Amino acid sequence: MVPQEPPIRLTQYAHGGGCACKIPPGELETLVTHLTGRRPPGLVVGLDDGDDAAALLLDDGSGRVVISTTDFFTPVVDNPHDWGRIAAANALSDVYAMGGRPVLAVNILGWPRDVLPFELAAEVLRGGLEVCEAAGVALAGGHSIDSPEPIYGLAVTGFGEADRLLRNDAATAGVPITLTKPLGVGVLNNRHKATGDVFDQAIASMTTLNDKAAEAALAAGIRAATDVTGFGLLGHLHKMARASGVTAVVDAAAVPYLDGVRESMADGFVPGGSRRNLDWVRPDLAADVGEDELLLLADAQTSGGLLLAGEVDLPGAVVIGEFVPATGSTVEVRG
Repeated sequence: MVPQEPPIRLTQYAHGGGCACKIPPGELETLVTHLTGRRPPGLVVGLDDGDDAAALLLDDGSGRVVISTTDFFTPVVDNPHDWGRIAAANALSDVYAMGGRPVLAVNILGWPRDVLPFELAAEVLRGGLEVCEAAGVALAGGHSIDSPEPIYGLAVTGFGEADRLLRNDAATAGVPITLTKPLGVGVLNNRHKATGDVFDQAIASMTTLNDKAAEAALAAGIRAATDVTGFGLLGHLHKMARASGVTAVVDAAAVPYLDGVRESMADGFVPGGSRRNLDWVRPDLAADVGEDELLLLADAQTSGGLLLAGEVDLPGAVVIGEFVPATGSTVEVRG
């Protein structure tokens, strides 16, 4: 019998995985300081409050905006087709998180061409195409480079209504906080990278589009939202509460998690990005729960759900707290 080559594990060719490989939020804010405070004509949403995408008002008098974003990362799972699907769903989410409709995307691909076969890259691209087709988004062309690590994502263009955009700075006191997907993919992906264990529930969550969540938010008249990605629930809540001048109060017991997350957390599978998220938020955090619970709330998500200032009629959506008048901390976590 001819011995078979072991399967190629894409996660072993990257130092990090998914949105957990983002530049830490504190370092990123310092990096882009000179880019904030600028408002070219027609720019409705820019960089100042950390929104998910940029929005530019069209000059046709329609009140519509064009929404632009890009998102890409190193492998979060070993299966190339699944990685492509996850990366595409994650990139499209930035448009949904602002209440927009994505219409066009182009590929962003970095590939170690002398290390990994192009057949795997083709599977990544096929996964991205599959998700775009399901979302009704035209995927055409893009850009590729020879890269030391595999990288994939999309640049996405969409449309929205200027007076119905979902923004980081529009949360108000007295409204509930809703989360539309359970947390924990960062922990499960970290275990996958270390052990090869496959978590179908994490893949299913990461490849679920946020289109229905965005539609439900707009139907409910919600005006403030973001998606939960690399900065974790606490990080994204901190940014929203800071931009809106309120405090987010989270009921830790109400936050949903994927199956297997707490067990993996107890076994020590915590992404470094999750620890960095908690360190960044901690100066503005008041909490009466333990460190492990805070790490779960700070878990670096990839293609997470929407975080909404308001309540929606949507299967799987859970109210996890409320926004209150500013108390001195941007986020309070209660057990």
